[in-house]
Amino acid sequence: MATYVVTGASRGIGYAFLPLLSQDSSNTVVGIVRDKAATLDKISGDEELKGRSNIHVLEADLTSYDALEKAAAATAAITGGSIDYLISNAGYIPLFDAFDPIDHLVSNKPQESTQELKKVLDVNVIGQVHLFSVFMPLILKGEAKKVISLSSGLADLDFTNEFDVFTGSLYSISKAAANMAVAKFSAQYQSQGVLFISVTPGMVDTGLYNNSSQEDLAKLGALMEKFKKYKPDFSGPVTPETSVRDVQAVWNSKSVENGDSGGFFSQYGNKQWL
Repeated sequence: MATYVVTGASRGIGYAFLPLLSQDSSNTVVGIVRDKAATLDKISGDEELKGRSNIHVLEADLTSYDALEKAAAATAAITGGSIDYLISNAGYIPLFDAFDPIDHLVSNKPQESTQELKKVLDVNVIGQVHLFSVFMPLILKGEAKKVISLSSGLADLDFTNEFDVFTGSLYSISKAAANMAVAKFSAQYQSQGVLFISVTPGMVDTGLYNNSSQEDLAKLGALMEKFKKYKPDFSGPVTPETSVRDVQAVWNSKSVENGDSGGFFSQYGNKQWL
């Protein structure tokens, strides 16, 4: 029996966590989403999930501290005041920076670049810091005491430098900052038995590039060639279902006792990002 809170549970990786974590009927799974009604409607039409009474959906936006506080209070009412796992999955992935280098963006679209950077930091860093803070009282009362932040291999300095990965710059900056936030929370709470870790889900097919132009897809193809240089047997993105199983295996293998606190790990539990 375990209790889980998953942010961004309405689609993609976050939604894929719901069937995985709720398959044990003794578990309690709380999904935090921005549109509760739409998510409940989606679950009600899902043959696998619609009969699972151990799934609860709450509405909150990471950019609203008050909404997160209300979600934490509602979660406490559901779980009896504690949770075992907090899975910070929700985030903002801008397509604005997905295909071109950072100085190209800033030089040609300075105002839009500034707005996008502020937004990605607001959601992926500030929102995550607030999420951790409001849910810490529940984590401290839990048994497992694990906080998992979904990160990205694009936030790794060595990978970026060795393979000249210049795309996704604003997103990468936000995830690198989020990794440090995880480490700082870990530094504060590992003495109380709380494991904070950042884990990458790998490259996952969530439909992000479905509406991209041919020109942008060609640029994406150049990035894929860099990925193949990094990992010659790289065959493309995995499904969300595969990704969440990989991430779960990582958090199950990591512990405060083993010195993993504050660490940044791939979906394989190491530094192999693809």
